[in-house]
Amino acid sequence: MMTEHQNGASVSPGAAMDRRIARSARPWWRRTLVLAALAAVLVAVALWRLLPASGSTDIASANVDTGDVTRAAFEDYLPVRATVAPRMTTLVGVLAGGQVERLLVQDGAAVGAGQPLATLANPERRLDVLTREAQIASQLGQVAGEGLGIERNRLDRAAQVAQAEYDLIKARRDLSVRQQLHDQGFLSDAGVRSFQEEAAYQEQRLAQLRAGRATEARITATQGARLADTQGRLAGNLSAVRGGLDALTIRAPAGGRLTNFALQPGQTLKPGDPAGQVDSEGSWKLEADVDEYYLGRVRMGQKARTPDGASLTVSKVLPAVTEGRFRVELTYDRAAPGGLNRGQTLDIRITLGGTATALLAPVGGWLESGGGTSVFVLDADGAHARRRTIRTGRRNPQQVEVLSGLRPGDRIVTSNTASVKGDILNIR
Repeated sequence: MMTEHQNGASVSPGAAMDRRIARSARPWWRRTLVLAALAAVLVAVALWRLLPASGSTDIASANVDTGDVTRAAFEDYLPVRATVAPRMTTLVGVLAGGQVERLLVQDGAAVGAGQPLATLANPERRLDVLTREAQIASQLGQVAGEGLGIERNRLDRAAQVAQAEYDLIKARRDLSVRQQLHDQGFLSDAGVRSFQEEAAYQEQRLAQLRAGRATEARITATQGARLADTQGRLAGNLSAVRGGLDALTIRAPAGGRLTNFALQPGQTLKPGDPAGQVDSEGSWKLEADVDEYYLGRVRMGQKARTPDGASLTVSKVLPAVTEGRFRVELTYDRAAPGGLNRGQTLDIRITLGGTATALLAPVGGWLESGGGTSVFVLDADGAHARRRTIRTGRRNPQQVEVLSGLRPGDRIVTSNTASVKGDILNIR
């Protein structure tokens, strides 16, 4: 009994239920799989965030310029930088070759029309002029001699006619006296007949002389006209020959400001060599090179204005395109302002059309990259931009007219997007 009591006292109630049960450890490979799956999910999320979607391009927000599409008044003008040039430039040419003997004016001087600028020395030309002058003078002397001979013949013929008229008067007077004596019976018929024959002869002689004088007058008139024509041509030739010496003097062809006059004493010139030019003094025009985009829009008669308010008109459009630009000329509507100088530049605005309300987008590099036919439009969140086809119209330096494809309030990418691949921009 004692033994059972001792045994019963040594064991507490519920001891069998509170005993710790040892758990077996989890396999190491299960923990590794969980960690690998978690890492794969994180990498996939990072790649989704960092890599662009198919057909899109990532771009830093710092490299993106944007602008709003608005409906506003569009001013249709073209700003250009124009160069001041003389309205008329007359070239100074060398008529006769020779060696520069003396300069009479300096480059940049104001000259009048016909004013001597320089003289040339040409002994051979001078001798040739003198020889030809003597030949023409001799020919003029011969013509004058022929004219003198014609005049002498005319005078001789007139003297003969006058003598015949006098002889006829004398013969008729003698016949009248003899006829009276015959009628009174103091003279026979034979005595009267000789005087009758003399009077008839003188009448016939006078008629022949008068007829000859008329024929000769017609001939001498023709000869005289020919001689006068020959004399005129010879006189003109003489003036031209003498002008050959005057050609050794270089003269200003018009009044104005002499420029590019760089002759030096002793310099040899040939006929036709340029000697300088004369610019119209105080009469200016403007020349401007314009982008070929505006070739069909710039026309003669359009108005322009300078910053100081001077009004101009497009007077000439030269359509030949050189290096993507063509040239226009403008003239002042009134007198050009003072203080202008050749080669000076002025900023002007050429008015291409009237002001009208239109849908406008800011200009930028997008016009060059898309050619004005497409643009990237930002989503509402500003994180993406999608390419959209548009149609543009007129332009000025700040705005471009949008004809279709955009709406007021759209925000577009205005920077150059030529390097963008695809139709979506991811702005990071």
